[in-house]
Amino acid sequence: MNSNFASAAAHAAARQPNSGYYFRFAPLTLAICASLAQPVQAADTQGTPLQLAPLVVTGVAQQSPVTVVTNPKLPRQPVPASDGTDYLKTIPGFSAVRSGGVNGDPVFRGMFGSRLNLLTNGGVMLGACPNRMDSPASYITPESYDRLTVIKGPQSVIWGPGASAATILFEREPERFSELGGRVDASLLVGSNGRFDRRIDAAAGSEQGYLRLLASRASADDYESGSGDTVPSRWDKWSSDLALGWTPDEDTLLELTAGVGDGEARYGARGMDGSQFARETLGLRFERDNIGEVLQKIEARVYYNYADHVMDNYSLRNPNPNDLMMNMRGPYASNVDRRTLGARLAATWRWDDYQLISGVDAQSNEHRLRRAAGVDTYKTLPWSKDATFNQYGLFGELTWYAADASRVIAGARLDRASAQDERAVLSNMMGMAPRTNPTAGDERSDTLPSAFVRYEQDLAALPATAYIGLGHAQRYPDYWELFSAANQIGVPTAFVSVKPEKTTQLDVGLQYEDGPLQAWVSGYVGQVRDYILFSYGPGANPLHTISWVDNIDARIMGAELGASYRLSEQWKTDASLAYAWGKNSSDDRAMPQIPPLEARLGLGYERGDWSAGALWRLVAAQNRIAEQQGTVVGRDFDESPGFGVFSLNAGYRVSPDVKLSAGIDNLFDKAYSEHLNLAGNAGFGFPAATRIDEPGRTWWARVDMSF
Repeated sequence: MNSNFASAAAHAAARQPNSGYYFRFAPLTLAICASLAQPVQAADTQGTPLQLAPLVVTGVAQQSPVTVVTNPKLPRQPVPASDGTDYLKTIPGFSAVRSGGVNGDPVFRGMFGSRLNLLTNGGVMLGACPNRMDSPASYITPESYDRLTVIKGPQSVIWGPGASAATILFEREPERFSELGGRVDASLLVGSNGRFDRRIDAAAGSEQGYLRLLASRASADDYESGSGDTVPSRWDKWSSDLALGWTPDEDTLLELTAGVGDGEARYGARGMDGSQFARETLGLRFERDNIGEVLQKIEARVYYNYADHVMDNYSLRNPNPNDLMMNMRGPYASNVDRRTLGARLAATWRWDDYQLISGVDAQSNEHRLRRAAGVDTYKTLPWSKDATFNQYGLFGELTWYAADASRVIAGARLDRASAQDERAVLSNMMGMAPRTNPTAGDERSDTLPSAFVRYEQDLAALPATAYIGLGHAQRYPDYWELFSAANQIGVPTAFVSVKPEKTTQLDVGLQYEDGPLQAWVSGYVGQVRDYILFSYGPGANPLHTISWVDNIDARIMGAELGASYRLSEQWKTDASLAYAWGKNSSDDRAMPQIPPLEARLGLGYERGDWSAGALWRLVAAQNRIAEQQGTVVGRDFDESPGFGVFSLNAGYRVSPDVKLSAGIDNLFDKAYSEHLNLAGNAGFGFPAATRIDEPGRTWWARVDMSF
């Protein structure tokens, strides 16, 4: 291997910090926690240095240019996450569109939906609800994955198309055993509002292969806000996954995975609840490493993911006889599903000072629906397919190790994306009369290029790495944008009118590490052409709210920054700040759904087997919203006040195999709501356009066991 390449690789490994922005704890406790996330080998490990990890995560730092990596198995504050969105909120810059206790829709830098390319085990798990009740993150149990990676902005092309805001990877590592053996990791959590989680992650195997079983179940009752009001938010979900791996040698892996899950959730901010979130997953993975001097690695994946989602107004609530929509005054249900089949083939090449990852990927999915009035009447109806999507992509990402202290990374991809309108008639649940679909059977397609280039430099004058990158991503409209908007007479359907979205963004940043101080900053400025914007307002019947979409031009900018400093052997402080800004330059008004300025301040203490920490989360008021007379733009229906929430956590190592952690969130029982929370639903007695309050004082306790 070229000396520049080897030196740069060694330098990068040496600079890789520990797993995040958090409170550190006693070494023995941390070693136990780290062991929960790593496959246990039967080989003798005497003399191996302890790998430290946090006991309770309160935030996650950026470890390298544009990249954040953390271990989602670790307990975090606030109360350990119930879904993928919940855990992402620990990373500065992330927020969520919330509607209750679970199944939020993740937002990064004010962007959400398919602008976030979210993959689980290398595959895409797409939700089916036309109103995003079951966002892809709803089907993720964070603790069943070993690593969470976030790549900010359009700064990678190898994980699929359309990642204009970020690429998010929830991944499981293959097991490796040096001889016949096994391991078991398990946890139990109890908390306020009937919260009860149980999880097991067990594996057994030998040099030739392994079997891994993951199972979990979690539930909670309606929570109380800081003002003492009960918020409809009860949920229950379970998940089971199986992995069977063949490892004939240390460089070869063939793994078959399968999983199922389901759940239910009721929402104070929606007219219907989610009475089913069923999923089925199947995947096959092949990897071959150390092939030769130039061709280093080949990896291939094939996956099948299926979501079967039911929304109704009778399983978890009573129908509202005063509902504005006539068909919702009695029992009503809507059943939607999405079947996704995809594949990816990639090869890693290395020569001299260059590394190239190149390959192809493809995805096909179809969406179906059925709905009817009456209790479970929909089950007797046939499915009706309304949409089909296809995508084929070619990608390449090249890293040039120009010198020991500098790197240039560049990538490009080309996608061919298409959608077919399978709807014979146009109708929805907003009181609109069915009519013949003028685009029934029509297909639309686009060829979409994306590319980026980034320069990274290890500074000579400072123990820091600086970077600057320019990226461009073109995103094909998703199902929500093409098919869910209302179809008014005389107005072209969204299937015809919506254009692909084009984002060009400059990312800059700095990573600093010197002794007790670690600091980082990540900034961006961008232009979005043909941004796909939703608006909500009265339709032909003024009593019914409908949605429609437009393409606009927008400007965006913002930054995240953080630092941690060890005051002494026992004390450590942490802080982070996240800011996002956006302007609808077509209409000269603010962009909607931009989260307000947010800061996190932490203080941690460790002594022996004990640890304790405090987290103060501060959120500014958001007075810059997308106002438009008679219309709600992007659910940005009102300004929001600022708030501060103070929380405590503690941990104790009982033995090398058992650790305890506990916390009190919102210690002072603050009554507050997030800016991006949905408005309360009148069926539960909420006033119109009132944001759902977040939980009041909440306690939780968790035990982790590893054998």
